[in-house]
Amino acid sequence: MPLTEQERAVLDRIDVARILALAADLIGAGGENPGGTEAETVQVLAAACRDQGLTVEINEIAPGRPNLTATLPGQVAGEPGVMFLGHSDVVPAGDGWTRGPFEPYVDGARLFGRGSTDMKGGLAAIVVAMSALQEAEIGLPGPVQLACTVDEEDLGLGIRAFAPAVAHGEFKACIVAEPTDLSTVIGCRGDCYLEVTVTGRPAHSGRPDDGRNAINAAARIIDITRRDHESRRAGADALLGAGTWNVGQISGGIGTSVVAAECRISIDRRLMPDEDAQTVAADLISQIHAEGIDTDGIEVRVDVTMEMPGFRTDADHPLVRSAVTALADVGAGASEVGGWTAACDGGFIARDVGVPTIVMGPGGLNDQAHRADESVSLAELEHAAKAYALMCIRLMIDPNRRQGSN
Repeated sequence: MPLTEQERAVLDRIDVARILALAADLIGAGGENPGGTEAETVQVLAAACRDQGLTVEINEIAPGRPNLTATLPGQVAGEPGVMFLGHSDVVPAGDGWTRGPFEPYVDGARLFGRGSTDMKGGLAAIVVAMSALQEAEIGLPGPVQLACTVDEEDLGLGIRAFAPAVAHGEFKACIVAEPTDLSTVIGCRGDCYLEVTVTGRPAHSGRPDDGRNAINAAARIIDITRRDHESRRAGADALLGAGTWNVGQISGGIGTSVVAAECRISIDRRLMPDEDAQTVAADLISQIHAEGIDTDGIEVRVDVTMEMPGFRTDADHPLVRSAVTALADVGAGASEVGGWTAACDGGFIARDVGVPTIVMGPGGLNDQAHRADESVSLAELEHAAKAYALMCIRLMIDPNRRQGSN
């Protein structure tokens, strides 16, 4: 759609050099997780937000692990606003880098460094978009807020602390700035980790029937998950596929000549938006019992050690239309609307706060995130920041009140 004078005034203040400079500083701050080292990244982000006149609040979730919110206040009390959601941690750098992973550099119109795509670039784009809205004195009725959480790459401590504190009705939309190549993701599967502990009875391997082999029982449990995995694939959802099972780790026994008295299985179970981890765990226990695995000296316990809910937003929702239109209007082209195989913190906002949510951000999940020589396109950073700013205006200001279309 044609840009208004008001919108152009905001977009003219978005400079890719500003985005690049902040993204580079954020990359240089590190934040590898596991490790609990997000504090320096949050310090850099907080300083940048304060420099732009945003209201910054920091809440320590664990020692040295602070959540941050940066807010551009609204002009009308009680008017709902727009939330941007991101995270300050990155996965461990690993080996194979051409240059130091936390020494950002530009080559071929791309910014390189751990976190450039996932998701320091997205954070920088949000801050510059909010800064442009502030400088242009748009006077949005509702607030614009960046919520940056810790521990997204591991157990989600940050979002679990943040989501319950968000007031229902405070926001009309949530945009998660994870890397989607600027596609508009309207649904994500969730995820949970199940820790299955099987306890049997030890015996000499020369008389195995004197014991109860926990590894044998665990193998039968794994077979349950395999069968359920295949069954779910047959009824896959067109947008999100199906809930999946993956046995990631197994350990048990103390020696080859001893009947194993204990076995542990670590399972990743991807969740559909209408599923929850506790129900999945209870269903697994029911199937184990139905097949007689937890009898005759075998005990089984299933613990949920991590849960991240999925979500789905209607393709016709104004938030979705706003994203697609804004990206086209800033020159990013047609944004594909679809689902995501990954999980993200947005599910907590959708499920626990009831806020319509999408994922849309610069960088590639499948070809860049979590890899050596991770990078992000400078053009995508600029397009993302401009689209974010336009979305805030269009989601909160009635079209008839926007100034000067041309």
